[in-house]
Amino acid sequence: MPEPGARAPVKIEGLIFDMDGVVADTVELHYRSWQRLADEEGHPFSREANEALLGRTREEALEVWLGGKPAAPEQREALLRRKNGYFLEGLEGLGPADLLPGVGEVLREAHARRVPLGLASSSRNARQVCERLGVLHLFTAFADGGSVVNAKPAPDVFLWVAGRLGLHPARCLVLEDSGAGVRAARAGGFRVLGLGEAGRLGDAHFVRSSLAGVTLDELLDAGK
Repeated sequence: MPEPGARAPVKIEGLIFDMDGVVADTVELHYRSWQRLADEEGHPFSREANEALLGRTREEALEVWLGGKPAAPEQREALLRRKNGYFLEGLEGLGPADLLPGVGEVLREAHARRVPLGLASSSRNARQVCERLGVLHLFTAFADGGSVVNAKPAPDVFLWVAGRLGLHPARCLVLEDSGAGVRAARAGGFRVLGLGEAGRLGDAHFVRSSLAGVTLDELLDAGK
């Protein structure tokens, strides 16, 4: 008999992936783009400051990047266009070899076994990135920065994807690498695997440094 108040095991039936830092290391491309913009503008920026931008929309990231510095709407639009242009330049060399360790194996096995796969990203470039990585066709449901109004840490993007998969949130495992993403998934009632350093992954149910060596069956057992 389970102990009073213990959580009943739930069968995980679908996987929902964040993109930046989970499917591929586009986090580095974003950092270099923001850093290039900062250098041109004489704006202080660092890898530590970049951590606060993870999981945010373009507009939210710019607000944090500005650090309270006033900027007119047209200035903000111009800064975002430049930053996105730098990011797209960095994508030119991206290909299937840039999938993070273990990701390709999990995605292909899940697809072969008809395990529903979703992608939930704050990036408006998510579709283009996944096309270059050769994995876009593996996802049954796909959400990017334009799919919902409220971005992470609101749970909306994960709930949107779960709805397209036809699954209850508790039956989905979210794979995330940012604190904002973990908070969003937890708020939506999802199980969460944090990928990266435990110190920035908040209340993820599980934490691994990467998916290297992780099997699909291990992920599907995450509800137990």
